[in-house]
Amino acid sequence: MNLNSIKKEAGKLKGKRVVLRAGLNVPIKDGNIVDGSRILKVLPTVEFLKNEGAKIIIISHIGREKDDSLKIVSDEMNKHTSVKFYPKIKDDGLRGVVSEMHEGEIIMLENLRSEAGETENDIEFAQYLASLGDIYVNDAFAVAHRSHASIVSLPALLPPYVGVQFEEELKHLTLAFNPPRPFLFILGGAKFKTKIPLIKKFLDIADTVFVGGALSNNFFKEKGLEIGKSMYDDGDFNLGELLNNEKLIMPCDVIVKNRDDISEKSVNEIDPDDAVWDCGHLTVEDLKRRVQESGFVLWNGPTGDYLQGFDKSTKELLSAIAESDTTSIIGGGDTLTLISETGLEDKFTFVSTGGGAMLDFLADGKLVGIDAIENSQK
Repeated sequence: MNLNSIKKEAGKLKGKRVVLRAGLNVPIKDGNIVDGSRILKVLPTVEFLKNEGAKIIIISHIGREKDDSLKIVSDEMNKHTSVKFYPKIKDDGLRGVVSEMHEGEIIMLENLRSEAGETENDIEFAQYLASLGDIYVNDAFAVAHRSHASIVSLPALLPPYVGVQFEEELKHLTLAFNPPRPFLFILGGAKFKTKIPLIKKFLDIADTVFVGGALSNNFFKEKGLEIGKSMYDDGDFNLGELLNNEKLIMPCDVIVKNRDDISEKSVNEIDPDDAVWDCGHLTVEDLKRRVQESGFVLWNGPTGDYLQGFDKSTKELLSAIAESDTTSIIGGGDTLTLISETGLEDKFTFVSTGGGAMLDFLADGKLVGIDAIENSQK
């Protein structure tokens, strides 16, 4: 993998129009940004381009609805650097605005996904975006697994580069393919169907694979344990062989909720009316010990459902890793939010902005967004 870095173009960008695909899909609650770390992550690329005298057109998406707006993100970024917000992604007046930009000026366009052409990977939409710039920079690793116009078609229409954060993501995540030892892999969250290939892969690579969160419920069910009303993925995943792998570990105790009653139980004591929401303290203590003994920890996904208030095990484990000397790489959108809440981001070796992209890259060593840039370079 040999992607062109935009930093290699230092001294050649003055006056160039740069279409910067950023990953600014920050979580918002009650009209406020819950975690602005993705904004901070793109700033090194923005500042580099600004100092080089480029004209920077930032494109990104936010939320799940086409009416979700990046205005709140623009306002937040303005606390760090001067950004003008353009309230549309596509209209007749935008090219005129871009043509009048000054060197070092930054404008952020409205939500890419307000236009159907983005998610449909429409070539005409990609051509429109390309008409705004001279150079394309992808610094949105978190969406590099999406076959969207700004990710896979736009790089074929402009000279493509990767930004500072994208480079950092690849540099650190590739450590997982030849890691320091012992190697502890922690996988939480939900979406079992998408994560089982990762479990299988890292049972070959890692020394220990811990499966927590809702993912563990499928294994409990396969073992014949009661899981009550807990979340799980329906389907036959042939987990018998995995369960026999000595590297695989799961929670030995859990936090369950039965109506309004919350209690801690062994995994052998779950009742039909219980729902598992988090790991218990014995599981957390075991993981803390394993962290201290590890040379490398890779973690994606919370060990409990923090959206329902069950974040204790995840935060305790984050603190344990932060206080250890182990090399640590942690990612996943939900995990990123919890890291922000604990204020421990600087205590880890690397915090990835990717959730699905991180998992896909770890599983296959490639992403469609990477392929698009490599193919264009060729």
